[in-house]
Amino acid sequence: MAASLRVANPSWNVTANGDSVVITKDEPAPDLLAELAVPRNAIVKRMTDGAPGGTGPFHIANWQPGKKLTLAADENCWRGRPFPDTVEIEMGRSFRDQMTAIEVGKADLAEVAPEQARRWSLQGGRFVSSEPVELVALLFPRDAASPEEKLLRETLALSIERASIRSVLLQGAGQPAASILPEWMSGYGFVFPADADLARARHDREQVRTIPVWTIGYDNGDSIERLLAERIALNAKDAGLTLQPTSSVSADLRVVRIPLASADPWVALNNVAAVSGLSPVKNKNGSVEELYAGEQAMLATETFIPLFHLPAAYISAPSLRDWSVRPDGSWNLEDAWLGGKP
Repeated sequence: MAASLRVANPSWNVTANGDSVVITKDEPAPDLLAELAVPRNAIVKRMTDGAPGGTGPFHIANWQPGKKLTLAADENCWRGRPFPDTVEIEMGRSFRDQMTAIEVGKADLAEVAPEQARRWSLQGGRFVSSEPVELVALLFPRDAASPEEKLLRETLALSIERASIRSVLLQGAGQPAASILPEWMSGYGFVFPADADLARARHDREQVRTIPVWTIGYDNGDSIERLLAERIALNAKDAGLTLQPTSSVSADLRVVRIPLASADPWVALNNVAAVSGLSPVKNKNGSVEELYAGEQAMLATETFIPLFHLPAAYISAPSLRDWSVRPDGSWNLEDAWLGGKP
């Protein structure tokens, strides 16, 4: 366990002491327990047959990386045996394939694309979504090289019509965002204005003589990223900027989707910092004021422009009963069971 934690967290001093693991950090760490709960710090024990084991209600019966995971009920789980005998999870399936599997009865639970959430919430079956747990943003791979470039990044941020993009492309899903953390997590997200200000964007644009042509990248396998890149390019044009959408790995900025990793705001904020190549925000006393100041400092770097906070959304077949999605997007299947159609 100590060795695993050292690999996942090189800055920690982790030692084993008998049956205990001692973690020492150079500064106060009031969010340490929340950090230990994120996936990168998961501790897996290899059983005698070589399969990984844990302490949850299910154990791994079959594991095909990137393809399929089969879980079997743990008869001796400390919280009691779950109702389902097995749970099979198929990975790498497109949203369309998942919906088809639900419709023809070959799946009991499927993930819903954000832009399809409204449609499927009106269909048969049970539709459930979490709190917003994913940040959609524009990410610049490097710091602004000059005050003029920083001003152009601000111009781009002011030109984006988040409300109309949400209404049309995302079909009402998610929340427009100018903050890193969603409102439910921080309590102050409303302080960061997400409305476009084209007049101010044009004014800022006029302060710069030479306007470069930027490429805006997206994942070619993600239709929403492509549509967002194209729509943002149109918004930017209204402000006097030129953005060229591209699926190339090399781009001046990219549309990215960043999972917030934890319901703890400090852990979520520093996960975004790590993905964006920024320094972590130091948590000295855990106050909201300190959290707000840390988020403001990250946004002031102009490294990324928040766009939306999206929830995790799922639909289940009518026969799947008593399952739920927690606010952080994780599943609660311990009490789930399959019955006939109501």
